[in-house]
Amino acid sequence: MKNAEKVIISCAITGSVHTPSMSPHLPITPTEIAEQSIDAAAAGASILHLHARDPETGAPTPSADVFMEFLPRIKQSTDAVINVTTGGSHTMSIDERMAGAKRAQPEVCSLNMGPLIFDFRAAMKSVKEWKFDWEKPYIEGCGTRIMYNDMDCIERICTEIGKEYGTRFEFECYDIGHLYTLSHFADRGLVEPPFFVQGIFGVLGGIGADPRNLAHFQSVADSLFGDAYYLSVLAAGKHQMRICTQSALMGGSVRVGLEDSLFIGYRQLAESNAAQVSKIRRIIEELGMQVATPDEARAMLSLKGGDQVAF
Repeated sequence: MKNAEKVIISCAITGSVHTPSMSPHLPITPTEIAEQSIDAAAAGASILHLHARDPETGAPTPSADVFMEFLPRIKQSTDAVINVTTGGSHTMSIDERMAGAKRAQPEVCSLNMGPLIFDFRAAMKSVKEWKFDWEKPYIEGCGTRIMYNDMDCIERICTEIGKEYGTRFEFECYDIGHLYTLSHFADRGLVEPPFFVQGIFGVLGGIGADPRNLAHFQSVADSLFGDAYYLSVLAAGKHQMRICTQSALMGGSVRVGLEDSLFIGYRQLAESNAAQVSKIRRIIEELGMQVATPDEARAMLSLKGGDQVAF
């Protein structure tokens, strides 16, 4: 692993897991997504990981038109690196999941390095009343679907977005096997270092949020990629801050945001993405480390620059 002098904070603003009934603070409309993104960047996030939602219902949408309602505004208001999902949601096809990234041609896209069961039904336990008809069946159905990227899907994203537009990737690895899949595509020359490896812990169906698992994850990544990668870590729900803190202590970077956890403390909803960014930044700085600026993150990850995107 590259031992970075500064910690990159990524912020995942809205995602496709949580629904409007779970928190009144979850951004849904393009204006809400833009405003929370801008505030998260001001709080210290150098990378903004973005999904789109139907502005009327809050349901995840692959619509490139909706992405373009908030991407230009964010770019005009902050110099943060914009990262567009290709994960979308478990109900979208591969072509739907690539639509926003193909339109935007961003500096970074997320890339899930394999399939898994992504079971987030536990998130519905606290919901007493549903705001929209789509929410409950959407959550109930997640345990019966595979969130997939097969090898052909991964190759298409590497080629049609990475090679075509010079976009680099946040390689989302939900388990140890996903690291070996990344190594396979690196050996084929479809992706190039430095790799930005996002370890994902605590999702039911993936690797558990245990500090020993993070240590093992880093050890395997070191054996595969040496100093050709940067480690970043996110953890779901209540595990968010402690696992992120462990990553920073190990020389890695961190990801927070309402996509990954709706909370800021024990049974305390986060009122914004910026609140989570401010908290992890405070922890990082009180531990004697520094947070990377967007331009420092660009240099570390060899990104093409914000002037080379299509929005």
